[in-house]
Amino acid sequence: MTTALPHLRTQGGGRFIQTSTMGAQISSPGGSMYHASKWGVEGFLESVIPEVEPFGVGITMIEPGNVRTGFGAALSISEGLEAYAATPVGQVRQYIENSGGNLTGSALGDPAKVATAIIDSAAQTPAPRRVALGSDAYGAIRAALTGRLAELDSGRQTALSTDFTR
Repeated sequence: MTTALPHLRTQGGGRFIQTSTMGAQISSPGGSMYHASKWGVEGFLESVIPEVEPFGVGITMIEPGNVRTGFGAALSISEGLEAYAATPVGQVRQYIENSGGNLTGSALGDPAKVATAIIDSAAQTPAPRRVALGSDAYGAIRAALTGRLAELDSGRQTALSTDFTR
């Protein structure tokens, strides 16, 4: 980004398309480092979007769900800890170990359709901030956002109570 941005400013605009994942909006047991990295990238881009917008530069975050890509064939995981065996983390480990190295073999997402949607997003003006791809991504992201909004709303009174009294 730091290399391309000066060029895009000079030419008066352009587009960055950042591949992300639905994992930047949701979280699941056993994926803490994965989710932290994806949430971090998207948080960074949320800050950069208004910084580059005056130059005609758009940023789109692509958030696919599970896509049949053969992901997991080269995956290596650390040795399991007995303390986690009966927890959700242990269940994730069991799923990975039983996958036969193909975590996306029955995924809903079609790689060709995902690629077409990403290419099509480049022509949209203004640049869409996020593009969720796949019914699994849409459903999971919607549920996560709805849940977070409900949590925020349940704490409204506490939030308002911490302002200075006027």
